[in-house]
Amino acid sequence: MGFEFEKKVGLEAVTKAAKVCARMSGKPEFREALYKTDGSPVTLADFFVQALINEKLTAAFPEIPIVAEETSFCLEGSCGEKLRRHLEKLLPKKSPDEIFRAIDRGNHGGGNHGRFWTLDPIDGTRGLLAKRQYAIALALIEDGEVVLGILGCPELGRDRSNGTGGKKGVVFFAEKEQGSYQFGLWGSPRTRISVSSVEKASDSVMCESVEAPDSSYEFSGKIARFLDISAKPVRMDSQCKYAVLARGDTSIYLRPPLRKDYKENIWDHAAGYIIVREAGGTVTDSAGKPLDFSVGKKLLENKGVLATNGAIHEAVLQAVRKTVSR
Repeated sequence: MGFEFEKKVGLEAVTKAAKVCARMSGKPEFREALYKTDGSPVTLADFFVQALINEKLTAAFPEIPIVAEETSFCLEGSCGEKLRRHLEKLLPKKSPDEIFRAIDRGNHGGGNHGRFWTLDPIDGTRGLLAKRQYAIALALIEDGEVVLGILGCPELGRDRSNGTGGKKGVVFFAEKEQGSYQFGLWGSPRTRISVSSVEKASDSVMCESVEAPDSSYEFSGKIARFLDISAKPVRMDSQCKYAVLARGDTSIYLRPPLRKDYKENIWDHAAGYIIVREAGGTVTDSAGKPLDFSVGKKLLENKGVLATNGAIHEAVLQAVRKTVSR
């Protein structure tokens, strides 16, 4: 069974949201942030994108619930008053209560039965705040399996030049057993993408987070030395790391499990996961186990994430295992 209508609606929603984000990128209020209880930032862009996409998904698929990152809690009271006013201007046809309800439609718990969407409205909020990479990440999960993924990347270029000399903004998407594709946010043909053809780990380029802890860089450095990788790593925020791996700009994305108690959120990986897999790559956790999206909002059965072009996956896994055991 295909997902043509779900793909159509999802692409329209993500593309519209990404275009608004790109147009608003120069406005200071779009980057105004509050801080959640875990210390992570949330911006006007997060709330706007979540309200917009949740509304569009619910209108088309009222029976499919949504697992999304944000809640309206941060907008309540005097602390959220300024962002509330900006949000009402961006969504003038909606009352404050309607905006809050749209945001809070993302309260589903996930699981292994039926369908649900998972949405990270702004994946890489720190990247958005620093005018670096960020992504709008939407995926559809059916009976615990990711079957559709869409990434809107307003600051990413159509090739590894990262937008230099050309218009920025790319949308990536993949459907189960249908391949992975990209197209320009402002109009260009859809082109099929595939992972790199690198066959030796030593010839690969690694991708890692910009604001990772020093211990993460140290771990990645050990892996690079073990594999005799000489290329400088590409550092960027968000699931853009999955996107550039899927189209062959890089060959390894490693997110090491540096805290035993930390579990990844499904919305931080679902869209990128299927885009890499459908482009011919491999995605597992750092122990080689498949990512399990069927156990709620987090990847409770997994530790860390490793994505590669597939050909070098086992070699990188061996390096990770040996580095962890030392």
